[in-house]
Amino acid sequence: MSSSEQALPVHATAAQQLLLDRIAVQRERLRARRAARLQSQALAAAGGWDDADASLLVRVVALARQHPAAVAALAGVALAAGPRRLIRWAGVLLPLVMRLRR
Repeated sequence: MSSSEQALPVHATAAQQLLLDRIAVQRERLRARRAARLQSQALAAAGGWDDADASLLVRVVALARQHPAAVAALAGVALAAGPRRLIRWAGVLLPLVMRLRR
């Protein structure tokens, strides 16, 4: 190593230090975003969807996975009620559900 290649302590100017601080903040923000994404993926894989922004279908599937006995009981009630009553109740409940979605 020649004398010109030796590592000398470098002190950043004020402008350079501001830039370095901004880079550090951005790196921390990216780390936090990555951690949140990994946590979200882990919850999705475990079936723990409690996200209010998730689609209705995703929430129904998550509910069915978490409560299979209740879903089976509802399916039994639906079979016992018959198609005519189901259509009548769907006509009552569907507008209510659509109002809640807004």
